[in-house]
Amino acid sequence: MSKIAIVGSGLVGRSWAISFARAGHDAFMWDQQDGAAQAAIGYIEKILPDLEANDLLRGSTPAQVLGRLHVVATVQEALDGAVYCQESTPENLEIKRAVFAMLDKAAAPETILASSTSALLPSAFSEGLAGKDRCVVAHPINPPYIIPATEVVPAPWTRPDVVQRTADMMRDIGHAPIVMGKELDGFLINRLQGALLHEAFRLVAGGYAGTEDIDICLRDGLALRWSFMGPFETIDLNAPAGVRDYVARYGGAFAKMAEGSAPIEWTGELLDKVESQRREKLPAAALAARQAWRDRRLMALAAHKQKAVKEIGG
Repeated sequence: MSKIAIVGSGLVGRSWAISFARAGHDAFMWDQQDGAAQAAIGYIEKILPDLEANDLLRGSTPAQVLGRLHVVATVQEALDGAVYCQESTPENLEIKRAVFAMLDKAAAPETILASSTSALLPSAFSEGLAGKDRCVVAHPINPPYIIPATEVVPAPWTRPDVVQRTADMMRDIGHAPIVMGKELDGFLINRLQGALLHEAFRLVAGGYAGTEDIDICLRDGLALRWSFMGPFETIDLNAPAGVRDYVARYGGAFAKMAEGSAPIEWTGELLDKVESQRREKLPAAALAARQAWRDRRLMALAAHKQKAVKEIGG
């Protein structure tokens, strides 16, 4: 198995460490903040029994996963001999530029340098680097050790073999790579999520529904299908003769819905209204407990889908 460098061990970095280690790789964790990487190990140790209970350790035991995690004192130690580096430092362009300049100098020429950024274009932090052609974005959905989709986004100068090797690495650790042909603001996941959120805020602003009604639309409606198939497969199956038949039947209605649907600002009285309705449903003091509940539910769903794939394929 390969040596992986984990640079930045916060919420995202520690999650990546789980993904790599349970797949059999040795993950060497470095963080510029003293004690952060060791704290990440402590968090991982607590979450591993839940993952094991849901059969989400890919055949490894918690002890084996922990044995593949290594805290190192310098970034050079993390990168020495690493075939792949996953960077997860703060979402700040200047920080990313400084970190990638450091990584590019310290890593071997063949080491892939991947960023977890959710919004910054890879060209923005890799331009000017001697090894800019081995830089790429590998953006996960949080938490990545439960949700497998990962966006692989190249800069204009990223080599095709780097994109392919990154996608192969994601598959190797049990992730589902979304390989983009070129970079775009928001990538794919957040652009799709943003379109839905814009419509959700607009419906609340217009008084058509409250936040809980919107959540029911997804939670107890669309999301049940979307947890197993995407929007194109959904409409392909929702008309007798497939996707063309669906568009012929309903395309006009959707075009009419889209008329005059410019995004609105998520600020002011609208934000006050949305926050008020959410806090009525979930007090601020209960957020952390609900986040833990979310992760347990996601584990159960991941285990169910994993079992379904083993039994019937898909």
